[in-house]
Amino acid sequence: MLMSVSLMLLMGLFLGWVCKKLRLPSLLGMMLTGIILGPYVLNLIDISILSISADLRKIALIIILTRAGLTLEINDLKKVGRPAILMCFVPAAFEIIGMVVLAPILFDVSILEAAIIGTVVGAVSPAVIVPKMIRLIDEGYGINKGIPQLILAGASVDDVFVIVLFTAFTGLAQGKQISVMSFVNIPVSICLGVAIGYIIGFVLSKYFAKVHIRDTVKVIIILSISFVLVTIEDKITGIIKFSALIAIMFIGISLQKYRKEVSMRLSVKFNKLWVCAEILLFVLVGATVDLHYITSSAFSAILLIFGVLCFRMLGVFLCLLHTKLSLKERVFCMLAYMPKATVQAAIGGVPLAMGMDCGNLVLTIAVVAILITAPLGAFFIELTYKKFLEYNLMEKVST
Repeated sequence: MLMSVSLMLLMGLFLGWVCKKLRLPSLLGMMLTGIILGPYVLNLIDISILSISADLRKIALIIILTRAGLTLEINDLKKVGRPAILMCFVPAAFEIIGMVVLAPILFDVSILEAAIIGTVVGAVSPAVIVPKMIRLIDEGYGINKGIPQLILAGASVDDVFVIVLFTAFTGLAQGKQISVMSFVNIPVSICLGVAIGYIIGFVLSKYFAKVHIRDTVKVIIILSISFVLVTIEDKITGIIKFSALIAIMFIGISLQKYRKEVSMRLSVKFNKLWVCAEILLFVLVGATVDLHYITSSAFSAILLIFGVLCFRMLGVFLCLLHTKLSLKERVFCMLAYMPKATVQAAIGGVPLAMGMDCGNLVLTIAVVAILITAPLGAFFIELTYKKFLEYNLMEKVST
């Protein structure tokens, strides 16, 4: 196990560095590390690590979402307003519609199977987008118009919308009835997640003000609470649920509002944790990629992914109508809202495990979506943010 971890970290660092030198996203090198070391190529990752891969990926996601919350300000979120709400579900809905239109043409699938594929592919990856948007906020690009905050908010919420639809459609494919309450649960889980996270953050801010403890201990407390929230969400099987990931982000937002100096210090701590967590996350995502599934229908799958991305970009464009964003800024949002990785890696194999006829195809398209959109989206963000967004660092410092 220790040998596997060392190989993952060292090779991930090296290939990430190589990709940076080639002006490609470092996460591409990390994903390639996972593919090479994973069970479908060299099989050098210990089975004990692969068995807890989903949990390790979730820990990495918790770290970066907490970091995002510590960076976001409530006033910035209020300033974004209506477009942020629309970005939580409109682009994903358009992509699912695109999949329903295009998948039956390119593949021999039913409309329901196409909808299942659409829900697997439809979610963006917070693990790819969030660190990029945090970097933009830190560097002062687009913050005057709330562009990084807009994308952060949408990317952190749309997963809830997509996963609920995925559960509903797979249940329908297995002969179960779709409950109206499952759709009502979407806004309920989001609102509960916001409220729970905000209250916890407020309580922690008061506790940190009264009790003097090291920042490292504060990080441990926040992470432990986050793990408990995720576990509770997984254990709840009733109608009323909450989004633990949204709650985790709002712990940071609440702390940032009530204990700004502490949140700034904790943000630095979480940024250091992310250095290691990022490598593990994308190496393990790469390890889920089975290249054998891709070769059989690669061209059609690639064509399908680019086709549904056009639908997604149209959805993003509609969300930004009647805003003050320039054409370049809207194009940036459309490009930045395409990366996929974590949700696809998490649920891409579920239909196959359920024994569905479309299982292999769903997994293939999920893998192709990761390989295309994660590096491509990260690349376009890096390529365009300095050219398309306004630089507002002095204003950020003054506020």
